[in-house]
Amino acid sequence: MSKTTDYLPIMDLFQKYIQETSKGRRLQKNGKLVSKSTIKNYQALRMNLVKFFEKDNTIFYVNINYRYSKRNFEFEKRNYRVFYRKFTDYLFLKGCTDNYVGLLVKTFKSFFIYLNQFKGYRTGDFFRDFYARREEIPVLVLDQSKLQFLIGDSAFENGLPVHLRVCKDIFVVGCSIGLRFSDLMALKVKNFEKLDNRYYIVKQSIKTNTISRIKIPDYVHKILLKYKGKQSTLLPKISLNQFNKNLKRFAEIAEWTDVVGKERSKRGIRKELKMKNGKAYRFCDLISSHTMRRTAITTMLILGMPEPLVRKVSGHAANSQEFYKYVKYTDSFVDAETDKVFDKLLQRI
Repeated sequence: MSKTTDYLPIMDLFQKYIQETSKGRRLQKNGKLVSKSTIKNYQALRMNLVKFFEKDNTIFYVNINYRYSKRNFEFEKRNYRVFYRKFTDYLFLKGCTDNYVGLLVKTFKSFFIYLNQFKGYRTGDFFRDFYARREEIPVLVLDQSKLQFLIGDSAFENGLPVHLRVCKDIFVVGCSIGLRFSDLMALKVKNFEKLDNRYYIVKQSIKTNTISRIKIPDYVHKILLKYKGKQSTLLPKISLNQFNKNLKRFAEIAEWTDVVGKERSKRGIRKELKMKNGKAYRFCDLISSHTMRRTAITTMLILGMPEPLVRKVSGHAANSQEFYKYVKYTDSFVDAETDKVFDKLLQRI
């Protein structure tokens, strides 16, 4: 067994991991800074670890100078296995889903890779046995009739209070050009271009640093003109939390109240989740800022825009797994529309 001095508390090591990443000392493989959203994932894992160790009244020590022997191998393997089982048990008992546990496990693996490759420690590969199930969450999007309703129904818009009217405008812009909420809120006059009587939004993604140049339709241009000069940004600023609250409210006013349900997996078992009032989730209850981007991408795909061009607009990489969620969704849409065509054909026989 290794000397006692070879064992360091995992929380001390993990805190240094966060600090060095936050200060830019640790970079991505492509040399870019690690995004703020990824660092938030690190902080979430740290918070969960702190609470777990407090509850379990233990601490996990990492052997940074692992040397193989049968005895050392069995000891370290058992040590990692027990820690992993206890920690994931804690997360699931707390109510975490497979996807959230999977995110934390993925972060854990990157941390151990950092210890071995960046710090030069020898921890062994025991962390590679950490695993978590993943589930594919259904993509919630507006169908074309709902989007057309928001764009063209002036009576509905005029009946909304001012704060919900603003929310609706931001939502329509997001559903049309596919930018993330953070990118929409950061749009300024410099991001707006006019070329040959055509209007464009040029934006570098906050999350991926990808530059997108998006031609905007007339109705989006009109929305932007409504708020021109009233603030430093192209659209009124609003917090994400308040935007999502407003979004659910105006969706309810629009009577998008069909029950769609909500299911999540824990340890591979899917369970239906209910609202606090015990009722099933409706469409208006689940709508969020993510719906904007998903709606824009799926609408482009459904209406025939080639995948490479959609990726160029959305800022997804060519091999993005996230992007292919949308492709799968549109495939099912095409299947359903194809079935309708053949049903009509059979009716005429």
